[in-house]
Amino acid sequence: MKNKNAKTYVGIVLVSILALLLANPGWLPLSGEMKKAIAETERNNLLFQSDAHTTIAQLVTLVLAIALVWLLYQILKLILHAVGKRGGRALTVTNLIAGLLKYLAVIVAVVWGLGILGVNTTAVLAGVGIVGLILGFGAQSLIEDIITGAFIIFENQYSVGDIIILDDFRGTVRSIGVRTTVIEDAGGNLKVVNNSDIRNFQNRSRNNSVALVLVAVSYATDLRKLEKLLKEKLGDLQKEHPELYLSAPRYLGVDALADSGVNLKFAVDVKEQDVFAGQRMLARDLKILFDDNGVEIPFPQVVVHKGD
Repeated sequence: MKNKNAKTYVGIVLVSILALLLANPGWLPLSGEMKKAIAETERNNLLFQSDAHTTIAQLVTLVLAIALVWLLYQILKLILHAVGKRGGRALTVTNLIAGLLKYLAVIVAVVWGLGILGVNTTAVLAGVGIVGLILGFGAQSLIEDIITGAFIIFENQYSVGDIIILDDFRGTVRSIGVRTTVIEDAGGNLKVVNNSDIRNFQNRSRNNSVALVLVAVSYATDLRKLEKLLKEKLGDLQKEHPELYLSAPRYLGVDALADSGVNLKFAVDVKEQDVFAGQRMLARDLKILFDDNGVEIPFPQVVVHKGD
């Protein structure tokens, strides 16, 4: 990210120098007539007023206009990036605005450029409007994606950084664009989904999650003594992992009388991104606790009765 920002800064400096030179044609090593033509063309066309033929002066002015649009876009993008560092909803909204700015910059550059080259932009825009109306009937999915994306942002259904479950895919939202949402799972795999296809999802980041662990103990275990031990010792486990456990692990009771032992259920509150790490750590802590206190965790056994 730092390298990308450095390139942006360098680009802004270079384009600023280019824009400064083109905005001051007197500094350029050109003939007096050419400098005068460039200055006149810039005065006319940077205000969308042009009826001249295509000349070198117009091409120079076109480069200046494009440079100015790009420069403004990059500055606004840097501002949005700085605001988005707050994370959460700020990052979500700034990413969406940055995506819209990209499209807007291209449209402005094209319209402005056509005006500089002497094209009647009013007629072009009218023609584009008619064509857009015709194509709109065939681009309903695109419009639906854009509208759905706007509702996702304004209703705050999820934000960049939230963990969601969509169908069978569980991952972290990496970006929310004008058309698509990008989700990354724990393995680094990216899922790109059209905004209009995001339905019936779960946002797992709004509340704390619960890591559940089942541990079996032998049928010979005295449950009363074990439950007393758990009441005394479970609270100490949070002190060992305060960065992981948001609460003291809880004993929820007997879950099932299984074939080889009595299944006990335990739970602990964790952040959603730590739910699997919490399960692994709680299982480890319970194994150590049971070993230290002589509580048997049975393995599958088969009892064979031999008849007389």
